[in-house]
Amino acid sequence: MFKLNEDRIAQRLAAVIERLDDGRLQDRYRLQERSMLMAIEELEPASLGAVAEAVNRGAPAISRAVDAAVRDGLVDRRPDPDHRRRLQLRLTEEGKRHLEDTAADHGRLAERIGSLAPSEQRAVERAVEILEHMR
Repeated sequence: MFKLNEDRIAQRLAAVIERLDDGRLQDRYRLQERSMLMAIEELEPASLGAVAEAVNRGAPAISRAVDAAVRDGLVDRRPDPDHRRRLQLRLTEEGKRHLEDTAADHGRLAERIGSLAPSEQRAVERAVEILEHMR
């Protein structure tokens, strides 16, 4: 029976991600901000707890990131009319534009994926779906 070596797979995947991402993984803040903004957009009106769970980070860290996004004009934070102690988070128009602009950062990677055969693109998409559901 064939046994996969999880450590080796993880090592190879990390190396591929670094190579394909052209060093952008070093800008961790920007990636985390984008992830948070995407979660807010998907969950609107989002609660802090739901966003923290969606991005797999603690509520205090997300609270600080939301504070910064509010100051930058990317996120609107208002009291939830149904729950006095809860806030509703929504992207502002500027936040939506920011999210679209940062999506363009993936242009080179998108070009590389576009050069794959359709069956390979489907395989990459399936792998991404699997990785998105990992906890």
